[in-house]
Amino acid sequence: MTATPTQPNSKGTVYVVDDNASFLMSVSRLLRAAGYTVHAFDSATNFLAKHEPAARGCVVADLQMPGMNGLELQEALAKSPNPLPVVFMSGQGDIPSTVRAMRRGAEDFLTKLAPKEDLLAAIERALERDTQECQARWRREDLFRRTVKLHRTSVTRKLAVQSVAELTRLTQEAGLFNQPGPATDTLKKILKWPFK
Repeated sequence: MTATPTQPNSKGTVYVVDDNASFLMSVSRLLRAAGYTVHAFDSATNFLAKHEPAARGCVVADLQMPGMNGLELQEALAKSPNPLPVVFMSGQGDIPSTVRAMRRGAEDFLTKLAPKEDLLAAIERALERDTQECQARWRREDLFRRTVKLHRTSVTRKLAVQSVAELTRLTQEAGLFNQPGPATDTLKKILKWPFK
């Protein structure tokens, strides 16, 4: 892995994943010169092993790589809590692979001979998408936290208990945590069970 410390005035972070060492180096140089922070990986497996789940940015990936290919990388990222947008670059792209990548949410699919302006434009779109998706996730999480807090307050008021600890004791005494089902799961979320 080749990593550059985050630049204070960086346009964003781009993770470049390609098994071709010379292409990996040239794309990394191009992106650094354009003002991006670049982290380069020679395989999808190495990228996923070192990737931080909360990391922001986008991925520029080759389609055909030994081991895990680009489509499998895209699928693994889609399953993560913070899926990064993917821009594919390939010297061996075919129509079915391109269609599959785009249907799975790829930001763009370029040939390795595409003009640098096309690559930079695709990266800008991918970084903007990452920003919008992160903000949407944050809003959903904030709404969930507020909803849980409101439910917790409502339940403690209705049951005339003074604290969540007292409410938890009452639910345990009633045996509610031992009954499987969605109501129990919701109650555990409201009470933040188990306590951490």
